[in-house]
Formats: sequence, C-alpha cells, structure tokens
Amino acid sequence: MNNKKNILIISPFFYPEPISTGKFNTDFAIALKNEGHHVNVLCYHPFYPNWVIKKNSKKLKGIKIIRGGKFLWFSKNTFVRRFILELSFMFFIVKNIKKYKNNTDVIIPVFPPSFAFFAIVPFLSKKIKKVGMVHDLQEIYSEDKKGFLYKIIQYFIHKIEKRCYNSCHKLIFLSNEMCSEAKRLYGLKNTIIEVQYPFITLKNSITNDLDAIFNKKNINIVYSGALGEKQNPEKLYNFFLEASSKIENTIFHFFSEGEVFNSLKNSNSNSKIQFHKLVDIKNLEELYQKSDIQIIPQKENTSKGSLPSKLPNLLSSQCKILLITDQGSELEHFFKNNKLEKAVTTWETSVLINSLKHLIDLDVNFGHQKSIAENFFTLDKMISKVLR
Repeated sequence: MNNKKNILIISPFFYPEPISTGKFNTDFAIALKNEGHHVNVLCYHPFYPNWVIKKNSKKLKGIKIIRGGKFLWFSKNTFVRRFILELSFMFFIVKNIKKYKNNTDVIIPVFPPSFAFFAIVPFLSKKIKKVGMVHDLQEIYSEDKKGFLYKIIQYFIHKIEKRCYNSCHKLIFLSNEMCSEAKRLYGLKNTIIEVQYPFITLKNSITNDLDAIFNKKNINIVYSGALGEKQNPEKLYNFFLEASSKIENTIFHFFSEGEVFNSLKNSNSNSKIQFHKLVDIKNLEELYQKSDIQIIPQKENTSKGSLPSKLPNLLSSQCKILLITDQGSELEHFFKNNKLEKAVTTWETSVLINSLKHLIDLDVNFGHQKSIAENFFTLDKMISKVLR
C-alpha cells in the first residue's frame, strides 16, 4: 500500500519569507518532501516585515511553489492591510484551487489568514483530508478592542474561524492554552483537536558575521523578530529605557523591521538601545549565541492567542531567556514545571528590572534547556500528528 500523499499547503507565508511562520511552513514542507510526499504550496511572494511585496522566484527542490500577490499593495493602516491580505489571498486561492484540489490527498491550511479556506470549503471533496494548523487565534487579539466597528470585526472573525475550524478533519494547535480557548469559543469536538508545540528550526550552522554589533565586554539584551501589537512594543521599549539606566554595562538591542520598529528607532536617543535589521536566516544561531539574554514578550491577556514559535530555538541555544507572559499561562507553568529561567507575569518595570538583574547573575544550565527543547519541540511529532 502506498502511504505517500499528495499534500497542498495553503499560507501566504513561505520560503524565503524571514518571519517565523514562513520559516515554520518552509521547514515543515521540506520535512514532508523528505519523507517522500509530493508537496505543493500556494503562497505569496515575501512581504514581511515591511508589508511590501518583494518579487521572488526562488525554488526548493522537490516542492512546487505557486506564488501570488506580486502586484499587491498594502496600506499603512494595520486593520486595512490585514483585510487586504485576507481578501486578496482568498481570491488567489479561489483562482488556483480548482487546478490542484483533484489531485490532493491532504490539504493543510495554516491559520491565520482564514478567508481563503472559508471560501473554498464548499468546493472541496469530502475525500480530501483537511488538517488545519493554527498559529494564532485572531479572536483573542480582537477582544480588547473598543468601539462598534471592532465589535463587528470580532463578530465576523468568530463566524469565519468557527466555520474554518469545524470544517477540518483535524486541527493542530501549537499550545494547550490555544486549543482549550478555541474549543470553548467554537465548540470543537475532542476527536478533531490535537496539540503539538512548534519545532526547532535551527540547523547547527553557526556563522561569525555579527561581531561588529556585539561587544563582548557588554551584557547584550536582545529582542529579535516581528514587532507588533502582541509583543507590546511601547512597554518593551520603556522597559529597555529604564533598565539601561539602572543596570551597568548593558546594551539593549532590537532586531526587527517595519513601521513600529521604525517609529521606536526614530524616537530613540538612548545610545544604550540599538536598532538593527532582521538578521539573515543563516545568522540566526549566531545571533542567539551572542545574545546574553533574549526577551520573549507577550502583551497582557494574549497568552491564549499564540505560542512564540522562536521559543524552541532559544531553548536549544546557548542564551538565557526572559519570558514576559500572563499569570497562570501555559508558558508560565511550562517554565516552572521544567525548571527553566525565567518567566515573569507582569509588565511592571521595577519587577522586570529586578528579574533581569537576577537572570544576568544566574548560572543557567544550557544543557538542560536544550534537552527540554528536544523533548517537547520536535518536527517528527508534528508530522506524525498531521498525517496520522
């Protein structure tokens, strides 16, 4: 019996998109291909983190990449550009699905966005196994918005996500907290839901290109990655600002791009806070190893919405981690139960500074961190749960 599948992945974010979802989707597709499956990907040309399309024809051996959106323009308004992404990607998928659906055994929509899968569900054969991969719960991030317009938006997000999730034969959530919240919001059956933490994507290939940025005489505190609402950028910057004046010999780094990043950079006059573009993927392991401490920030009341996909990579690297999360969150318990350092459950600056001081002086067992990462965050388990 032939166990090899024809698999179609649907997500705007794919190679060589530098943001975490793009890297996640890429490594996942490569792993499926390496197991002998035939993989097609419907995606966009890269546009993160500046929301500007960068036309790209790069290919991956053994994977068919069908790209769209090359003439797309995004607004500077956060809501408008998210709507443009949802709507345009929906039309792109509707246009292309007919060509690929008849020869597909498994279709994997990666949520968000959700409009695209919502639109094609009626046209998909019941024989096609539909396995949704849920990275974020958009309804969680819309709950604290005020005003009539946002109430309407939240209503439609709820209806669309509920329809999408309940139309899948299986849903893979990247955290138990996200899974439980989705089950409560959308009435999901236990038989279709599974949880698997995101996997390590590092390749054990360390470069030596970042020496000009990192002075070994300093304590280098780093935030790296997308910088949007869910990272609480203003409070993160204010934390860096206060800590830079109270902890000697520290330099604080932002590695990111985009409008929020540019706004903070342009307003900054503190020489102990430095701003850099995102590093190339090939330099990611070097970045982690040269960071004395990496910050993982989560905005208040959003821990149920997503799990930071860079956590596995940071745990497997030679750097300390300061996690800022909600009290009682899954990640707080994960850190405590596995004796990891350090999780903080408040954005109060004085507490963050004291925690940072404590972590600087702490002798962290990086071998233990890595073993936890290799135990919980595995690609093999992800593939098994998707195809099982």
